[in-house]
Amino acid sequence: MKQPQENMPLCFAGIIGQDKAKKLLHRAVEQNRLGHAFLFKGPMGVGKKTFARTFAAALNCQKTEGYEPCGLCPSCRRLRSGSHPDFIVIEPEGAAIKINQVRELKKTLAFPPFEAKIRVALLCEIHTMRREAANSLLKTLEEPPGQTMLILTADEAGVILPTILSRCQTVPFFPLPQKEVAKILAQEAGIAPEGAATLAAMAEGSLGRARLLLAKDLLGLRREIIDNLLRLEPDTPAAVQTLAELAESAARLKEDLSELLELLTTWLHDLLLFGHGASGSIINHDLSPTFPAACRRWSGGQLSERLRLLDTARKQLARNCNPTAVCEVLFFGLL
Repeated sequence: MKQPQENMPLCFAGIIGQDKAKKLLHRAVEQNRLGHAFLFKGPMGVGKKTFARTFAAALNCQKTEGYEPCGLCPSCRRLRSGSHPDFIVIEPEGAAIKINQVRELKKTLAFPPFEAKIRVALLCEIHTMRREAANSLLKTLEEPPGQTMLILTADEAGVILPTILSRCQTVPFFPLPQKEVAKILAQEAGIAPEGAATLAAMAEGSLGRARLLLAKDLLGLRREIIDNLLRLEPDTPAAVQTLAELAESAARLKEDLSELLELLTTWLHDLLLFGHGASGSIINHDLSPTFPAACRRWSGGQLSERLRLLDTARKQLARNCNPTAVCEVLFFGLL
């Protein structure tokens, strides 16, 4: 268990979008009909954890009786700094939430809160929870200790046990407006509007995923790969050396390699759209100057074949094939 480390403002007004979630929980507070367990379900990186922390602040604010926390009282300040003893956060250890984490949580919840009116336990990415861990949590979800609320988060496409779903009130979360995501990225990182728009579109309204793409410089590596695919000629010493080096760089991404392949996939989709005169639907705004040359280099059929090669590479990586070898074969095939 750990405390969140973000130092973000605690106010619902500062949370982008999620109007439905705000209305649902606002109504529950006003009518004094708070459930004991909520499931925040929606895409990755759209603010579910920030929302949960702000909700915990609102429930325990020492100055405000309403829905919006003051952000200034001792309780709000501790929540903002990540030091509140009654805001418990559990995140996956490795790839999953494990049964030992659930057991530790249950031991903690057996004692009354230190100071909060309502202690909040936040379990993140519940769709990763192993079955034995989920079964261990069921009794606590159904009958949590007094003065305790459980908030679970899950990705939209994640598989959740029906027994978990039936014990929680689901609060839906949605992708953020891409213009808002692009605006935040431009302000945070000082990047050009075209690059910010590309990141926002690539992330499909997920600010968290957009920040990951930016932090890992995946757009930079994507651009380097594409520039070389357009520049190099097949079966030349320069192509062999350059693509082998790019394959090594891509393999070093490890778990983020799938994101890079997705970026290359969206570029090829954009080329097909551009070739059919549908340029208004493209995602890779910053690469639009490359589209005419790319469409002269490859026909529609060849672009479709390259999409198939990317799909094959993803399947090979899912089978734990050597990532450097997979990327070498892929990049030579894309050329």
